[in-house]
Amino acid sequence: MTPLLHAEALSLPGRLKPTDLRIDGPALVCLVGPNGSGKTSLLHALARIGRPGGRVRIAGEDPESHGPQTRARLLSYLPASREIAWPLSAQDVIGLGLPPGGVVDPAIEMLETEEFADRRVDRLSTGERSRVLIARAIAPVPRLLLLDEPSANLDPKWQLKLMGLLRDLVETRGIAVVAAMHDLDLAARFADRLLMIKDGAVAADGAPRALLDSPHLQEVFGIVRRSTGWELA
Repeated sequence: MTPLLHAEALSLPGRLKPTDLRIDGPALVCLVGPNGSGKTSLLHALARIGRPGGRVRIAGEDPESHGPQTRARLLSYLPASREIAWPLSAQDVIGLGLPPGGVVDPAIEMLETEEFADRRVDRLSTGERSRVLIARAIAPVPRLLLLDEPSANLDPKWQLKLMGLLRDLVETRGIAVVAAMHDLDLAARFADRLLMIKDGAVAADGAPRALLDSPHLQEVFGIVRRSTGWELA
């Protein structure tokens, strides 16, 4: 069976050591690790940003061999920055990059952006802009969705709604989501799999709750889980 994602020897000089990643079927995979550990670099390598080494196959296809329209069906990437200077409406931003025949309405509804769909995106709050950019990433319904800190700038309600939405996309649309996260509790609750990143490499890979209760947590983050919550080791 062809894996949904098969990445080999991904690397970025000084940022990401040679890394393999395989996701056989639909899954929500969260990348966790300290600041500067290499989470964003791994996402960049998967998205083929910055001339990374290695190769990526999505459902057996090389995204770099396709034009923008087909590539949008294979891969979508949400960067960590939520800054937008374009004087475009939220609806127009969501529709950017959609292949022919693509529609924005489902993504607008999923992120509940109807009430400000006609407003200029550079005049929205940071949280509203975040929902617009997430909707833009989701709109093509790609086979692989790469998200850098998707819950950042969202209020607690929308953090939960977003993670529930990602789970629903995995289960109903059969996609793979790889998301860099700082919130360990959200990752543990919603992810199928965690990759702990340290010093530009995967330090541990496995089931969320098992990893967060393992010695890897202290080795990677310098914290431990107590009955009262997270504490410094």
